[in-house]
Amino acid sequence: MAPETPAQGPTPRYFTWEEVAQRSGRNKERWLVIERKVYNISEFNRRHPGGSRVISHYAGQDATDPFVAFHINKGLVKKYMNSLLIGELSPEQPSFEPTKNKELTDEFRELRATVERMGLMKANHVFFLLYLLHILLLDVAAWLTLRVFGTSFVPFLVCAVLLSAVQAQAGWLQHDFGHLSVFSTSTWNHLLHHFVIGHLKGAPASWWNHMHFQHHAKPNCFRKDPDINMHPFFFALGKILSVELGKQKKKYMPYNHQHKYFFLIGPPALLPLYFQWYIFYFVIQRKKWVDLAWMITFYIRIFLTYVPLLGVKGLLGLFFMVRFLESNWFVWVTQMNHIPMHIDYDQNVDWVSTQLQATCNVHKSAFNDWFSGHLNFQIEHHLFPTMPRHNYHKVAPLVQSLCAKHGIAYQSKPLFSAFADIVHSLKESGQLWLDAYLHQ
Repeated sequence: MAPETPAQGPTPRYFTWEEVAQRSGRNKERWLVIERKVYNISEFNRRHPGGSRVISHYAGQDATDPFVAFHINKGLVKKYMNSLLIGELSPEQPSFEPTKNKELTDEFRELRATVERMGLMKANHVFFLLYLLHILLLDVAAWLTLRVFGTSFVPFLVCAVLLSAVQAQAGWLQHDFGHLSVFSTSTWNHLLHHFVIGHLKGAPASWWNHMHFQHHAKPNCFRKDPDINMHPFFFALGKILSVELGKQKKKYMPYNHQHKYFFLIGPPALLPLYFQWYIFYFVIQRKKWVDLAWMITFYIRIFLTYVPLLGVKGLLGLFFMVRFLESNWFVWVTQMNHIPMHIDYDQNVDWVSTQLQATCNVHKSAFNDWFSGHLNFQIEHHLFPTMPRHNYHKVAPLVQSLCAKHGIAYQSKPLFSAFADIVHSLKESGQLWLDAYLHQ
């Protein structure tokens, strides 16, 4: 008898980059590429655990590097991706688009493998435990200040400053859990994320995930990074967008004075006048009841601990003073790494270029590390978002070498210079807007 012919599997479908690029979401169809495999995410994007927008920002593009950067259990995730697989790139097609630097991308992937072999993606749990304990001790110290020394002006002010430190430091710690950089499983990271951001800060984890992962996926990319959504209604940001706004004769604010009114509507106002109220709208509108429950535990706790000492009016005064102080702390730290950098529409460049042109560092010191939650190493954090923060300084020399080899600017500056650069960049972009508005 003749030997049986082995059954042939289905012939894989092959696609070109031109075909993939056409599925960027403009016609509701969304494809993306990971390791040369083509996935249809048109329906899945709404169910994506990291949020619908962050994955949609890579529709029509290669998403290999962000996929590797954001997921800690890639094998498990890939099992769920099989149902989305529709084919692969044709053999003659390059692995990513011509807008991306192949040599730089290949060398960064080698660097990533080296970093993993060095164990720099593994967290020191003692570090994070001590960090949490220092936050809790500051929280207790704030309450004891009023309990022991009374509620006159000086103890009240000391309490407010201590609580502001609690809120700021809890903000940096929830950022660690939100990025899955503490535990090896998503479950434990998510649980502690809910506790820190929900119970210690009174904010929803789902809101942070929705906003922050978009920022990391496409930093300083207009209409993709929500952190620059204040353009154009409040500020004119970046040289390119400011000139464009001026040429269009659009004037929502007197942008040539934005470096002045930033001190009024920026650092002091973001948390008490916007975030504080928007987060409740967010969880109710999206029916995030678990987040709301965690948030309520925060308000119950501060009510029970401070109303007996201050009364309701006193507590409200303390609460909004803390939010005011925290807001100044938060805005200066988070904007010093990004606002002075390149801001534009998404140009679909490679992962390293995307992150480096939008981020800069602040010099390492014990105070800078603590004050910024190690986000003074913003470059390393953006390249390796799941890396535990205590390892940023270890990988920094390797990143600097990669940048030097490829002629990429690696910026690091003193803390107060970084603060000043926010104002300088706003003044510059405001003047560029005015010149274009009047003369172009």
